[in-house]
Amino acid sequence: MTAALPGAAALAAGTPSPYAFAPDAQFVPGATGTADAAPLTPGTTYRSSLPSDGEIYYSLELDAASDAYVSATAVPAAGSTIRPGDGVRVSVEDSDGRICSSDSETFGIVATARPLAAWAGREISVKPTRCATRGTYYVVLERVSTVTSAPDTWDLELFAVTEPSLEQTGATEAPEDWNSAPPAPLTGDAARRDGGSGFATAASIGNGVWSSAIEPGRTLFYKVPLDWGRQLNATAELGSSNSGEGSAGGALNLSLYNPVHGFVDEASATYDGRQKSAELDPLPPVAYENRYARSDPLNGMRFAGSYYLVVNLAAEVAEKYGEGPFQLTLRVGVEGASEAGPSYAGESEPKGLFQLGQAGTGGDQATSAAGGAGSGGDSAMTVLAVSGIGTGTVVLVVLGVWTMVARRRAAAL
Repeated sequence: MTAALPGAAALAAGTPSPYAFAPDAQFVPGATGTADAAPLTPGTTYRSSLPSDGEIYYSLELDAASDAYVSATAVPAAGSTIRPGDGVRVSVEDSDGRICSSDSETFGIVATARPLAAWAGREISVKPTRCATRGTYYVVLERVSTVTSAPDTWDLELFAVTEPSLEQTGATEAPEDWNSAPPAPLTGDAARRDGGSGFATAASIGNGVWSSAIEPGRTLFYKVPLDWGRQLNATAELGSSNSGEGSAGGALNLSLYNPVHGFVDEASATYDGRQKSAELDPLPPVAYENRYARSDPLNGMRFAGSYYLVVNLAAEVAEKYGEGPFQLTLRVGVEGASEAGPSYAGESEPKGLFQLGQAGTGGDQATSAAGGAGSGGDSAMTVLAVSGIGTGTVVLVVLGVWTMVARRRAAAL
């Protein structure tokens, strides 16, 4: 029998978990009131559980300068009954019960159990007059339910993050002059890359065409490193099938989450046996100032770091077209030049989360090179990027090659 953490929903024997939790996640119980709310430490990932009704509470100790975010990934057990409108709501409140921010995400019309994440925070950078004092704050979670919702318990993964203030305040309006035209679709042979089963196990991809197999009811996670100034576009395509008939509404779902596991945007497509695609709407280049945008998809593109493409194929597809697997193709475009990021006055928690331009650009370049190979790029770089060699080693190898070439050129003069 599959063992479950205390308070977590147990899975039936032999049923695979729909989500891979972070291996270092700490179990923390949700309290029924603020008096017993267990503390969440920024920079840490937690496991918990969400009951079918009622609010549960956690606490946060925050300073008077940093932004703080908490994401909650709800994971119904495989085979759970999901109703249209079911979902999760997360809020951050101050000690007087005032809401700093709140977010709700629902499964929509697709009645398939799948991981679903929502986020909320204390954002001094955006709303300096709200929740701006040092002290104790509370994270409040609850189900978004209907009268016909199933009374089961969902597993939870919680991720708490802080973002330091800036050394010097810059623009306080979102950029308006950016390329919002739909990009030309990427072409070429696809490189095989199987997706992970959670944020912690997401497969790294970059610019290029990628392929995998996906079964009905499965959710695949991919991460795309994006530096400041880089612009992402993505399309998920599902191959055709002649083994059944009928239509499954919203069966193919493509969601985008930012580095703090905050929901940005999604697209879906109905499947009727013919090849189908779900394409994200154009998104702005990554910029700190995007947080001032009124539109949720735009203000979610506020951090450098790893963005997550999450693909789900509804379980209903199996009823009409069999268990599969089905062919999945991801076309991922990463455009624009890397830019200097904001000057933070301190460190984020976890450290380096938003510092891709300073600490992680090499990984971004290597992954993009691998993606390029899927579209006819350098196969040697694909092997290098996928083989698991660390970024530092890659940089040393490249520097060594440059040095050797320079010496040969000097000797020839």
